[in-house]
Amino acid sequence: MAVRLPRPHRDDVRIAAAGLFGGLFLYAVGLGTRPAGEPIVLWPDSRALLVPLVVMAGCELLRRTGPRTALLVGTVAVIADLFTRGSLATLVMFTDLVYAAVLYGPPASARRIPWITGLLTVAGTIAPVAVWREPEALLIGVGVGVVALAPAATGWIVRSHRNAADAARLRAEQTALLAEMDRSQAVTAERARMARELHDMVANHLSAIAIHSTAALSLDDADTSKEALGVIRENSVAGLAEMRRLIGILRDSSGDTEPVAAPTLDGLGALVDHARANGLDVHLDCTHTSLPAPVEMAAYRIVQESLTNALKHASPGRVTVALTQREHALDVRVTSPFGGGRDSGPRAPGSGAGLVGMSERVALLHGTFEAGPEEPEDPDGLEGLEGGKTWTVRATLPITEGETE
Repeated sequence: MAVRLPRPHRDDVRIAAAGLFGGLFLYAVGLGTRPAGEPIVLWPDSRALLVPLVVMAGCELLRRTGPRTALLVGTVAVIADLFTRGSLATLVMFTDLVYAAVLYGPPASARRIPWITGLLTVAGTIAPVAVWREPEALLIGVGVGVVALAPAATGWIVRSHRNAADAARLRAEQTALLAEMDRSQAVTAERARMARELHDMVANHLSAIAIHSTAALSLDDADTSKEALGVIRENSVAGLAEMRRLIGILRDSSGDTEPVAAPTLDGLGALVDHARANGLDVHLDCTHTSLPAPVEMAAYRIVQESLTNALKHASPGRVTVALTQREHALDVRVTSPFGGGRDSGPRAPGSGAGLVGMSERVALLHGTFEAGPEEPEDPDGLEGLEGGKTWTVRATLPITEGETE
């Protein structure tokens, strides 16, 4: 199978062409780096320098796609050039190969080449001085340093700056991505919070309005209709007030609304009285001391939504609200009659968003939540109010140690 060589980069082609034509120009004018009479020149024919020149130009084509191979072949070519009259273009292209091998080569090569060229420079300085005992021998080490060590060090510096720039760009992209994720999560969390608040604050009143308007339309009794219209007006005014307070939460700097106080368990009495006014038979059993504000608000909203669901869906009978504080948790339990009667169908439409909202509130406090029908102890008593099937909402809200009094 034929091996397909990588295509040279356009800039590498330009560099190779410039080096080759520059070397040919120097050859044409007869300019070499050494006179033909020097002992090191084994091939005094001026045409001999063209072979290393052409090979070095070919290596330049691989300076990006195969930097290590280019440097190895180029090293052989520059050594061969030492035994000819020499070409300055060959030396210049070799320095570029050293630079490219450090800049574009694998990390291991990029680390080793500066050390190797440094050792060669030191050896090229010490050995000639030790052998010839002449100060001019230091120029050999200087030449090795200029041709090998200097481009290798330059390539290492440029590579380090590029790596640092790439790392900084990657960190910036990661920071931007994390910021966008945080923003999206914050927007989603805020939308979910506002959806829970809107549902809990308004749904109770709208459910009462729907039920009493249905009663007013279905019963041909003036007193009953008047009473239902009174309840409808009361819930409409209360719902409008709740909606205005919710708008006040959304307006951060409007200046036309006062801050909304978070509901607490002290308001459960008024909440139960409101449910009784809407026709529910509610019994409240609440024992607690001072609790963290998030726990009180979550418990209040769970009771509020449970009463709203009981108003819309429960069969006639008693609704029981029980809150019990334990050492590290608050237990909320709301039970209401469910099924078994002739009028057990839904009395107002529901979407299921209330159960989702209650579950989300409990999850935010790392508590547990359950809601569903309970099997009666006496299956034969489904028709009876006391032994009928019940719908039970249970929530356990953890209390952080040290926050209660």
